[in-house]
Amino acid sequence: MEFTSDFLPRIEALKTALEEVESVLIGAGAGLSTSAGFIYSGERFEKHFSDFRVKYGITDMYSGGFYPFKTLEEFWAYWSRQIMINRYTDAPKPVYENLRKLVDGKDYFVLTTNVDHCFQKAGFDKTRLFYTQGDYGLWQCSIPCHDKTYDNEATVRKMVETQKDMRIPSDLIPYCPRCGKPMSMNLRSDSTFVEDEGWHKASERYGDFIATHKNKKILFLELGVGSNTPGIIKYPFWRMCADNPRSLYACINYGEAFCPDEISERSICIDGDIANVLSLLEKMRRL
Repeated sequence: MEFTSDFLPRIEALKTALEEVESVLIGAGAGLSTSAGFIYSGERFEKHFSDFRVKYGITDMYSGGFYPFKTLEEFWAYWSRQIMINRYTDAPKPVYENLRKLVDGKDYFVLTTNVDHCFQKAGFDKTRLFYTQGDYGLWQCSIPCHDKTYDNEATVRKMVETQKDMRIPSDLIPYCPRCGKPMSMNLRSDSTFVEDEGWHKASERYGDFIATHKNKKILFLELGVGSNTPGIIKYPFWRMCADNPRSLYACINYGEAFCPDEISERSICIDGDIANVLSLLEKMRRL
């Protein structure tokens, strides 16, 4: 991708901001993982789920997660593949790694609605991350009868390896160890979502970070946040920037890079592919 003269000054401004601010609060949405190659439709979907498309008419990974499978064997055959390629497989592009390099040495924190664990795999400090919407790598009781979550990697790998005709062996179906009901994904899709101990500790650390950096020179860096859940990242970032005259707001998003007039003079909005922008910033950083 070639950047026009309209983009280059904004990228230079973001580079300067990253160098000069004392701290960075990263807000990451689905667009960040999409730019890293975690695409839920098209060629990647066809590669891993063409049999599900033919049999069930599923056309993309996201909608497939809501398909009313008749059996748990089918349900977990689908979900184990989804988890495997979007949680336990590395992203095709080094987008998260480039982002980490850009904030190395900074006092940073990450607030994200993504559930694919890419930040930790890229070397971000686990204590500086708050996954608000769950984690593909965790299961919970579907009721739920308690607020604990469970790592699923070992069982997911077995499900992927042993499934046949879009069904897993029945003895691999996960059940709650306390009440015996089926387990479900730890994803915020309805009122049953479990906020476990780790979730609450991360929430507290996020609150502490906000309180510590109130009225300080901070960059609110929003990456790939769409309009599905603006109340988690986008609106709070706008509000905090408006309340803090020493702060800056930056947004990189393909087709959705904008901000309110109230903070426009302290904002850098870049309408472009996040992967290309971060790659260029990383190259500029090393010059």
